[in-house]
Amino acid sequence: MSEVGADEVGADEVGADEVGADGVNVAEVRVVYRKYGGGLHWNHSGRLLGEDEHGVWVGCPAGTVARKGHGPPTTWVQAHVGLFPRDAWWTAVFYAAPHTMEIYCDVTTVPRWHGDEVTMVDLDLDVIRFRDGRLHLDDEDEFAEHQVRYAYPDDVISQAERSAAWLMDAVGRASGPFGGAHAPWLSLVS
Repeated sequence: MSEVGADEVGADEVGADEVGADGVNVAEVRVVYRKYGGGLHWNHSGRLLGEDEHGVWVGCPAGTVARKGHGPPTTWVQAHVGLFPRDAWWTAVFYAAPHTMEIYCDVTTVPRWHGDEVTMVDLDLDVIRFRDGRLHLDDEDEFAEHQVRYAYPDDVISQAERSAAWLMDAVGRASGPFGGAHAPWLSLVS
């Protein structure tokens, strides 16, 4: 996958001078998930909230409009925040109540920032923690199918499987960023 390039920037460099009256960064960023091979997947705007030891946080208030590929717009009812780690093969979304999902993690390539856009490749596997505490590994069938259809390289397959196993453990134990680190960020958009 791509190495960190000169055009990649940190959260403190994107819209750093755009701060609202409440002291919250209001810089708009684009979140772009692609499928292996480059096809456009989920994409939407969000508010750059900041960065901590877990990665870059992007907020999406209720009413945020997204698209799956070039499909029709979808309006999200609940607010949520996305976490884009600097060096891990996953992203996470933390939903405001009463959404039935509390945490939704996509196994992806390492998120890369280019100006005001973060891009990563969705590698099919998802780890979901529901608000009632259930934990689920989703889309294993899609992952198996896409390994053949898109000829995923062996290193991508093994990294995706390692990331999914790590997420199942970390999300299940509520450790690291999954132990409440999202709460102050979510409060900024909900």
